[in-house]
Amino acid sequence: MSADAETSLSAPPPSLDRQQRWRLVLGDEADASCGKPSGGALEMDRALAALYDADGPGRGGSARVGGSGRGAPTVVRWLGDIRQYFPASVVQVMQKDALQRLRLNEMLLQPEMLDAVQPDVHLVASLVSLSRAIPAGTKETARRVVRQVVDELMKRLEEPLRSAVTGALDRSTRNRRPRHSEIDWHRTLRANLRHWQPELRTVIPERLHGHGRKSRRPQREVILCIDQSGSMAASVVYSSIFGAVLASLPAVSTKLVVFDTEVVDLSDQLDDPVELLFGVQLGGGTDIGQAVAYCQGLIRDPRNTIFVLISDLIEGGVEQRLLQRAAELVGSGVQCVALLALSDEGAPSYDRQIAAKLAGLGVPSFACTPDAFPGLMAAAIRREDVAGWAAQQGLVTSRA
Repeated sequence: MSADAETSLSAPPPSLDRQQRWRLVLGDEADASCGKPSGGALEMDRALAALYDADGPGRGGSARVGGSGRGAPTVVRWLGDIRQYFPASVVQVMQKDALQRLRLNEMLLQPEMLDAVQPDVHLVASLVSLSRAIPAGTKETARRVVRQVVDELMKRLEEPLRSAVTGALDRSTRNRRPRHSEIDWHRTLRANLRHWQPELRTVIPERLHGHGRKSRRPQREVILCIDQSGSMAASVVYSSIFGAVLASLPAVSTKLVVFDTEVVDLSDQLDDPVELLFGVQLGGGTDIGQAVAYCQGLIRDPRNTIFVLISDLIEGGVEQRLLQRAAELVGSGVQCVALLALSDEGAPSYDRQIAAKLAGLGVPSFACTPDAFPGLMAAAIRREDVAGWAAQQGLVTSRA
């Protein structure tokens, strides 16, 4: 059995003893040493075999009949089985593997299939990639599934990003001569405790510390430039969520651009990340330099702009044009970051040479998890060394 199957059993039900767990990991070849499974273990073994055994029962008539007319009911039953026998975290791993191994993409166009699967980021990415092929009768179901995942992600990610960004903006715009309504009382008192007057029972502050004055215009411009090639599917989902959160902050002007060989500006759809996702077309080639050139034309205040390129940097266009544009952005004062992935997965596959060249120009390149993204934005807003911040977080950065 593959390593994927072993990963899926990382959290086995407590009713299985150690020998039974090893039998499920190793497959039927271990019957002699571990014994044949029975009861619930047998059903778990059948579900795993249908997905992971190259010559197992799935090849003949189980979940592997993904492309036939009779496949959908079988796969729906299989999806129900894994939800019954495995915890949610394991179900998500198995569903992700099934999308690749069992050709489930074809059957996700059917409402009964969408009702059977457990929604997660990878399912949303698959639906987004199929958005132009989804039949009219299935579109509403697909939108409901995507909306469910988006809402769950917003609950998890919105407040950390909102707090990190607003806190960083407050600290970056503090002033030494605040009006009464702008005084940061906690910071002022801490800084002036040595001026405590016992006879008056009060602190006479020598210096006031205040929050930044409210500006009528955004204090920062953020441009998210997202590669919509197939390998970046999960990154597109998370980027859309973060883009919607940033766009809701009055102090931040947010633009979101997706690209393959063409560039599409989706900034006007940031108020609804579900509609935004259905406006993305995953797959196709890549021309990063053209996308960066377009984003360069959106910048109004370079020294207050944060440009985040989210791409594996596998350039299908002219590499030198990409590097030239990046150098121009850095030279103008734009703070640039290249995220090789914005997802929960580990180290992504990317073009290491281009990443190193961008790092040499002052554009740090590293993969980032969704949970780390708020900290990244806060560091960029405070104009910290983003490469140094990434190193402190244990995020491996590309070096020149």
